[in-house]
Amino acid sequence: MTQQIAQTVAIVIYFAAMIGIGLYANRRTNNLDDYMLGGRNLKPGTAALSAGASDMSGWLLMGLPGAIFVSGLVEAWIAIGLTIGAWLNWKFIAPRLRSYTEVSHNSITIPSFLDNRLKGGSRMLRIVAGVIILVFFTFYVSSGMVAGGLFFQSSFGSTYHAGLLLVAGVTIGYTLFGGFLGATYTDVVQGVMMFAALLLVPIVGIIGVGGFGQMAENITAVDPDALSLVRGATVVGVVSALAWGLGYFGQPHIIVRFMAMRSPSDAKYGRRIGIGWMVLSVIGGIATALVGIAYYGNRPDEAPTDPESVFLDLAQVFFHPVIAGFVLAAVLAAIMSTVSSQLIVSSSALVEDLYKLTVKEEPSARKQVWLGRAGVGAVALVATSLAWQQNNTILGLVAFAWAGFGAAFGPIVILSLFWRKLTSLGAITGMALGAVTVFVWTVTPWADLYEIIPGFVVCTVAAVAVSLATYRHDPEVEREFDSAAELAHAAQDEMKAAKAESAVS
Repeated sequence: MTQQIAQTVAIVIYFAAMIGIGLYANRRTNNLDDYMLGGRNLKPGTAALSAGASDMSGWLLMGLPGAIFVSGLVEAWIAIGLTIGAWLNWKFIAPRLRSYTEVSHNSITIPSFLDNRLKGGSRMLRIVAGVIILVFFTFYVSSGMVAGGLFFQSSFGSTYHAGLLLVAGVTIGYTLFGGFLGATYTDVVQGVMMFAALLLVPIVGIIGVGGFGQMAENITAVDPDALSLVRGATVVGVVSALAWGLGYFGQPHIIVRFMAMRSPSDAKYGRRIGIGWMVLSVIGGIATALVGIAYYGNRPDEAPTDPESVFLDLAQVFFHPVIAGFVLAAVLAAIMSTVSSQLIVSSSALVEDLYKLTVKEEPSARKQVWLGRAGVGAVALVATSLAWQQNNTILGLVAFAWAGFGAAFGPIVILSLFWRKLTSLGAITGMALGAVTVFVWTVTPWADLYEIIPGFVVCTVAAVAVSLATYRHDPEVEREFDSAAELAHAAQDEMKAAKAESAVS
């Protein structure tokens, strides 16, 4: 079996599996709550793997190894910042958000939660939040589709547009019919594929270059500073890289997984699984880059022309064509898992947070599901049209969109969960100024500092200042705040009691 045929067979099997999962999930989707949030019935392992796969995208398999392959371990600071941010997100945000969204009128989206939590009495908060989600995610989805087109162009020699349409068609298909459950179940499969690939490639590669000792010698022979975390680093650069972790608190496609868990107590198990998956996967991505430096150091003529393809090239060097084909599928899985999750959140913003505000009568359950599907199709259509003209600046907007969500929603989510005096006007002001700061900061003389930092600070200060000026005691807000805190604490007590009982037995 030739390499091209083997890779094609692997991709076809992967595509068929994703569509099959989407059709299975469709049978379990009966209303908008099912379509947008899976009926709040996700097991912790499912939520953890889904959040991880939705989060990491192709960056983990291509971007991170490529950056370290070129510049050494100094590029690992972003991975460190993201891991710390993910742990804090699971530890503090997940249980409280799960309990509060249930207490506050069973909210199924971030904008609806904020509106229900703050009792603003107007539609402005949901409109502002919904628009921010749609704007950033349309470009975010578009960047994923661009990556899919480039993947097929570089790996299979197809045209960019053929690859774009194939990735868009399959992803839209299983997301359109499977909804949140379809995206989540495919995320789990995709997360397992990514995890397996990120372990197998570096393990086999380390053996292939002669073990750890020989690998270290080869690396230092190529670049004596490649294994240094500080070579070439600046204070601004390290702070900016670590600041990526701030973005987790405001990423709707990630924190919506917390809302979908069965109970707040599942957050602890989810954290262990999710962070374990993330740490091992990040180590695998870093190790892959180091194997690449060691392997290609003595073979400069064979080194990949595009550093971001080092993971794919090493897979084809060390594995049988069939296995290498499934490694390629894992990279495609990383791209598609993020796109599908972003489509669902964008659809929920369009239907739940914008459309339903304009109609007087509540649509039927069946109509709401079809509205959700229409939302997926609409966002996907716009994103595909944006991606049609191949434009690398769209891919560059991934970092920009991460900063936008982190600065606009991160402080508001934290304050809404842990500060009872946050007001609707304070949240609106903070979100708007945080998003605007991200846009403006990129054209200032201080643009070397990642824009999420000033955006996060401005959002927090504005939200707190306006809230203090407009706060009025509301018995219902106080009751829900206390109820959510009690529910989260009860979940923690339940976990401690179960742990104690297990230790005794």
